[in-house]
Parts: sequence; C-alpha cells; structure tokens
Amino acid sequence: MNAHYRPDITTATRPLTFTVEAKDERGTVIPTAIAGEHPLTLYIDKREIVTLMTLGAYPEALAIGYLRNQRLINNLEQLISVQVDWEVNAVAITTRNGLHDLDGRMKKRTVTTGCGQGTVFGELMEEIDQIHLPDNSVLTQDMFYELMDHVRHLDSVYKHAGAVHGCALAKGSEILYFVEDVGRHNAVDAIAGKMWLDDVDGSDKIFYTTGRLTSEMVIKAAQMGIPFLISRSGLTQMGYEIAHQIGITMIGRAQGKHYLLFTGEHRFQRT
Repeated sequence: MNAHYRPDITTATRPLTFTVEAKDERGTVIPTAIAGEHPLTLYIDKREIVTLMTLGAYPEALAIGYLRNQRLINNLEQLISVQVDWEVNAVAITTRNGLHDLDGRMKKRTVTTGCGQGTVFGELMEEIDQIHLPDNSVLTQDMFYELMDHVRHLDSVYKHAGAVHGCALAKGSEILYFVEDVGRHNAVDAIAGKMWLDDVDGSDKIFYTTGRLTSEMVIKAAQMGIPFLISRSGLTQMGYEIAHQIGITMIGRAQGKHYLLFTGEHRFQRT
C-alpha cells in the first residue's frame, strides 16, 4: 500500500453532547449533558451495507475501520472516496474495482455480544490461525501504570455525559488516539480507520478499551497487529480462548494499580 495514499474524505464530525433538562430527586431542574447518537448508513458503490449508531466523532474513520475489520477491504487504496452527509445520515463509499463476492461474504455473519454493531463476517473466525503477533514488544509494569494514569486524566465525553465507551491506541504510555462512541466496536473501528489513514503500524502499540473483552474485540485488536489489549472491564470465555490461541497479551480489570494478566505473559515485565 502506498504509505501516502488517502482517499477523498469529508470531515463531518457531529456535536458530541447535547444539553437537556432533567429534574433531580428534589424536583430541581438541572441542565444535563447527554451523549449524541446518530444513525449512519454505509453505502458501498451505492449498495446499502449496514447502519451503525454512532456518536459521530469520526464517521469517516469509523466507516473505513468497519470495512477493514470486517475484512471487506484489504487496503486503503481500494477506496476512492468516503463521503459523509449527515442530512441523510449516510456515508457513500466508492471503491476502485468493487468488492469481490460481497453477497456471499455478507451471508456469512456471526451475531456477537457487541455493543453498537456486534457482527463479524464468518471469515474472521476462520482466519484466527493466520494471525501472528510480534513477540519482541515489551510492556513494563511501570509503563502500564503510567498509561492507566494518562487514561484516567483524559477529558472525555463519558465524564460529562456518560453513555459512551472509549478506546485508546498508545505507544508506551503515550496516547496516540482516543475515540469514544456509543458502542465500543465503533470506537475500535474508528481507530482502525485512523491507523490506515495515518499509516500507523500496530506491532509496538497498546490498545485500551473501557468495554469487555469479547472474542470480537480480541480478533479486531489482533487484526490490527496490536500485541497488547487492556480493559478496565472483564472478559468472556471465548475472548480468553482466542487470546490464548493467538498469544495476545491481555489484561483485564485494569483500574489504578490493580490488574489481572490473563494471557501473553511473555511480553509483560513486572517491576
């Protein structure tokens, strides 16, 4: 892939919060911030693919990352343009040569426990054995604690309005991207899209999420080539089994200086 190639994209961010009136337990009217939520329908070459409910922070990156993580496209150069129009709540994606066997690939879907979309195309489950993560990247305990402290101090929509999930991509303790959305999979996909647009390699990166670590979350992080996956929440049995199978370093229940290291201990150094 040409490292400098970017499709023709819009920049159509929506307001992230809205203020409404609510009454507290005493009946006092309290102006209250709430998270935005907007339907965004993806059209590929004028064909409707899916409707995602999104905060609307990075709709173009979300669309690109969705196509990437669902394995509908293999590289960014397949896309000519990604155009978001909030007047019709849609993103029009134009490809260079169309998508091969789109009908067949869309039939092979697995419904998951995802928040916001929660479907993966069947090939993802079949490609697990082909995923190889680097073993030479290391996360030290001190670096982990520093990253958790940086995450804790982020100015987030969640702090103002709640009702959203957040995901971050970090190198060491430095946060490169932080994305919030109404569904954690939307936030993951938006980061995947940003990584492609900015030509960011995942082999030495850390992925943090506020959401639970399900099978789909593990697969998406691994597809992006990221060897470290951290969550403040817990995990599912299938998430654990897949993480163990592909050797990703997975840490759950990460808050403050507490954590549980589940898999991939060879990359983690206690201090």
